[in-house]
Amino acid sequence: MGLLSRVRDGLRRTAQQLVGRFDDIARRADTADRRRIPVDAETAEALEELLISADVGVAAASRIVSGVTARARRGESLRDLVKDELRAIVGDDPTAPAPPAGNPTVVLVVGVNGTGKTTTVAKLANLAKAQGLDPLVCAADTFRAAAVEQLEIWAHRIGVDVIRARDGSDPAAVVFDALAAGRARGRSPIIVDTAGRLHTRANLMQELEKIRRIAAREVAGAPHEVLLVLDATVGQNGLAQAREFMASAGVTGVVLAKIDGTAKGGIAVAIAHDLRLPIRYLGVGESMDDLVVFSANEYVDALFEEGW
Repeated sequence: MGLLSRVRDGLRRTAQQLVGRFDDIARRADTADRRRIPVDAETAEALEELLISADVGVAAASRIVSGVTARARRGESLRDLVKDELRAIVGDDPTAPAPPAGNPTVVLVVGVNGTGKTTTVAKLANLAKAQGLDPLVCAADTFRAAAVEQLEIWAHRIGVDVIRARDGSDPAAVVFDALAAGRARGRSPIIVDTAGRLHTRANLMQELEKIRRIAAREVAGAPHEVLLVLDATVGQNGLAQAREFMASAGVTGVVLAKIDGTAKGGIAVAIAHDLRLPIRYLGVGESMDDLVVFSANEYVDALFEEGW
């Protein structure tokens, strides 16, 4: 299945909610008297409510409607105007900086329990391998034995090595060992699965800071990417989680997991608008291949896919 097809399938539930109602709004706008006001107050209000219902967020929805209202001219497609405003918000960000020559790329994966973080680590390793890289996975979630075992099973299936330690070991020490092993074996990226933690637990957030310090000491510029895994099905509640992780973990990008399990896939817009964080990847299913690099154009097109 092509990349765009997988994104469309992942956003199917969101698009099904959006498209029919949006078309009703667009038809009403087209039949209204638009000689003086291309987008009237009724159309603007209906559009804003629709966007909020898809979890785009109040602030982003207001910005989109304001932009559409200001730009609209008689005869222009309301759909195209809205899509342009969405692309302006979620536009693709530059990739994370590469490490100095001879050093591995170090990626920390963080998030609360239950977001699909450990599975996402395996998917990232699988994607890296498909891109011709030679990844190494670090199982630094030493407090949940099942996480290490789960990661080892996935890693074995996709053919990548895992560095682990005994249950209850210091996570920072496991990361230290993984960085040493990665450099010795010439592996990159080194993808670190950290323990799931509530953003309200100060001691656990401090542990993340320790891991970051160890990585920075051992590899120049590390961590080069800190990916926060958010569960798309929790919608706006994920924003509070993200704010705390941004403060303590230096988050550089978001993996929006389980996007196929919600009709509120507009949460990506809220994240990009409210938090100024780039969406790096979308989780569009349960298999190892169901992690796709985020593309603003493909995301926006999939939201407004016609013919559902």
